[in-house]
Amino acid sequence: MKVVMLAAGVGRRLHGDENDERPKALLRFDGRTLLARHIECLQGNGIDELVMVVGHRKEDLLAEIDMVASAGFVRTLFNPRYKESPILSLGTADEVLRSGEDIMFMDADVLYHPDVLARLIHSSHQNCFTIDYEFENGDEPVKLCLRDGELVDFGKQVTGDYHKIGEWPGFMRMSPEIAVKVADAVQVHIDEDNLTATYETAMCDVLVSEPLGTFGYEDITGIPWTEIDFPEDVTYAEEVILPRILESLGEKSR
Repeated sequence: MKVVMLAAGVGRRLHGDENDERPKALLRFDGRTLLARHIECLQGNGIDELVMVVGHRKEDLLAEIDMVASAGFVRTLFNPRYKESPILSLGTADEVLRSGEDIMFMDADVLYHPDVLARLIHSSHQNCFTIDYEFENGDEPVKLCLRDGELVDFGKQVTGDYHKIGEWPGFMRMSPEIAVKVADAVQVHIDEDNLTATYETAMCDVLVSEPLGTFGYEDITGIPWTEIDFPEDVTYAEEVILPRILESLGEKSR
């Protein structure tokens, strides 16, 4: 299985529009970057290759990769239009999505207990989302909606025609066939210059066009994780999520 990780953005909501801060994947928690944590978890679960889409301050990411990853594990793809739209970053990984291999998608700006990824990697569902039912609903969370136990909608804005709703932590896996369809959906938005569309929009295009049951899900409710978009998310990660992760793993803060 290959992993596609998006780490090209400038972190506007965290640092401001014109910032030159380091990428969010290099945020440190208990002395370790998010990227180092991702790589350790992926290698520990038998992933073959991590393909990172980079852009903003890519040299810093490359330096961290050299420090924390085994030789040849990480490959980078540069998105020269990284300031324009995240969907262009997923489009940069087009050849990976069309590689004929199982693909796992990851956001780079998430702090999580290793069990979140392990459940997805070892899931019995070849096409699979992660879902957390304990969340504060609103405009910001990316949501997954279920009707009669099947996934029927996905995104920040969803319809009311569902029975259960949860938050998506930013990780999913795809069969080779579904990965190609996601690549096609991404390319449609790019070709139409619809750069306000998110990559979740392209994924939802595929979700709703496929027969019910094509996508499964792994319930990670109760496992600590958080996405980091805003300054208050950093504080929450440091003061709430990290202590819970360390306690669960039987580790002490460094």
